Amino acid sequence: MVAYQDFVALSQSRDSEERGQAAHLAAMAYLNHYGPADEHAALYAALIGFLDDPSVRVRGALAYGLLHAVEAPRPILLALLQDSPVIARAVVQYSPALVDADLMALIRGADEAMLMATATRERLSQRVAEALVARGGRPLLAKLLDRPDVPFSPTMLRQVADREGADDAELRGLLLARDDLPADARLVLVQAVAVALRSTRMVSGAVAPHRLERLLRDATDTALTAIGEQEAAAGRAPYAAELVEAEFVSTRVMLHAIVQGHVLFFADCVAQLSETPRDKVFTLLEHGSRSALNALFSRCGLSEAVRNMLARLIFHARAADLADDLAARHFVVTALTEELIVEHDGVIPPELEEAFAYLSEQNVILARRAARGVMSAFAGMTQSEMALPQLEADERLALPAA
Repeated sequence: MVAYQDFVALSQSRDSEERGQAAHLAAMAYLNHYGPADEHAALYAALIGFLDDPSVRVRGALAYGLLHAVEAPRPILLALLQDSPVIARAVVQYSPALVDADLMALIRGADEAMLMATATRERLSQRVAEALVARGGRPLLAKLLDRPDVPFSPTMLRQVADREGADDAELRGLLLARDDLPADARLVLVQAVAVALRSTRMVSGAVAPHRLERLLRDATDTALTAIGEQEAAAGRAPYAAELVEAEFVSTRVMLHAIVQGHVLFFADCVAQLSETPRDKVFTLLEHGSRSALNALFSRCGLSEAVRNMLARLIFHARAADLADDLAARHFVVTALTEELIVEHDGVIPPELEEAFAYLSEQNVILARRAARGVMSAFAGMTQSEMALPQLEADERLALPAA
């Protein structure tokens, strides 16, 4: 315990360190006071008096005593916000007693260091976060995007994705890591990633151009349908509606959605194209006959050949788990490809050429994925030797000159 006479002596000392001790003691006493009102008022007056101390050390000790207290007197905190930069930044960073209105007034005239201190507060509202983005630069934006607890409006995230996503890989990654990123903005960033990979010398130099284009197109299509599957599972249909309106939903995309097991997204697209209720589309996809599926796809504006192909693919998909079983995907794509070749006697009609090319690409991709690890797994399970033909002594393998 410190007697009031001792406190007065410390507060009037010529030594700034002792006055700082007095300021800190006064702050602690004020926050933990449960005595008479006049005593509390005297402590408050003492705090006010320390604001005029010429030493930044004393005012800093006062601020340190009040920093983390919800009950800290706001007039004193507001005065400390106008103090030296080191004190003001500490108050704005740590004080829970400041409200959004205090922060908004501060942000309007703050420098970059003060804005960064504000961005590191334990809690930030959407209003304050977006005001910081509007005033700050790229480092501040990266700091805020890296905090999943900081809320942003979908409109703000779309604007940042459109403005920064194409050219800044770090910001693109921070945006993609956020769960609250809108689906359309996520698709824009995925497309920006594909463009960036195409122009990266390390990638373009390591992969043949045609193969790189196939890989990126397949990855982009998978991202498009996977995003749509998540949105459909959450009951957010506007994503599919926006894609249909923008004419992004092609036969290839619809095939890819089925092959990847993204049936919810496929159903949303069909519902939008056919202007049919979503529940009815689900019923037809699960239990509808081939004629019923043909009628549904006819409402989507698809040609007869494409309608028959999709109906056949859906019948295959009903008996397989395409979402999780890679071998099932490979089997379904192979079966459908062979059926198309047999049905058309090897002469694929023009309206199916794009779809057939897609199925052929997927056949190769899925075969490669399914084959990975098969030989190593088999070698670990068997003890037999590999049967190889014996070469004659004078028979040599010759490779053509490079």
